[in-house]
Amino acid sequence: MRVFLYYLLAVFVFVLDFITKKIVATRMELYDEISVIGNFFLITSHRNRGAAFGILQEQRTFFIIITTVILIGLITYIQLMRKTGKPILLTGLALVLGGAVGNFIDRVRFGEVVDFFKFNFGSYTFPIFNIADSGIVIGVGLILLDTLLVARDEKRKQNQEQNKEPEQHEQQPVS
Repeated sequence: MRVFLYYLLAVFVFVLDFITKKIVATRMELYDEISVIGNFFLITSHRNRGAAFGILQEQRTFFIIITTVILIGLITYIQLMRKTGKPILLTGLALVLGGAVGNFIDRVRFGEVVDFFKFNFGSYTFPIFNIADSGIVIGVGLILLDTLLVARDEKRKQNQEQNKEPEQHEQQPVS
C-alpha cells in the first residue's frame, strides 16, 4: 500500500506538469513573457527540442529510447525498494518518474518540450525549464541525499562495531 503513495506522487507531478504546459502552449505565443518578479522571474513560452539546458537538439529517437530504458529502470527499482527503501529515496524516485514521464510524453507527441520558467541573475539567464524538470532535479537531489545519509549511517555502524570488538573478546590466560 505504501508504494501506491509514491506512484500517486509521480502522477501528481505528471498532471501538474501537463496542465501548466497546456496553459502556456494554448494561452501564450511562442517567446511571450509574463513578469512574475520584475526581470528576475518570468513565465516565458519556449520550446526545447533537446535535453536539459537545450543540449542534444533534434535527437528525438535517442531521447525516446533512453527515456524508455530509464522509466523501466525507475519502476523496477521502486518495486524492488518498496519494502526496504527509505521515504526520502522513494520520494526522489517518484519525483524523477513523474517528471520523466511528463517530458517523455511531450517528446513522443510533439518532438519537443514546453518550457516556461525563466530566471535571470543579472546578465545571466538560467536555462528555461518546466515542472517536469523541477521534479527530476529535486528527485535526483533527494536520491543523492539518501545515498549520502546511507553512507554516513554505514560508516557510523562500522565505527561502532570496531569500537565494540575489543570489548567482546575476553582475554585468555597464557599457558
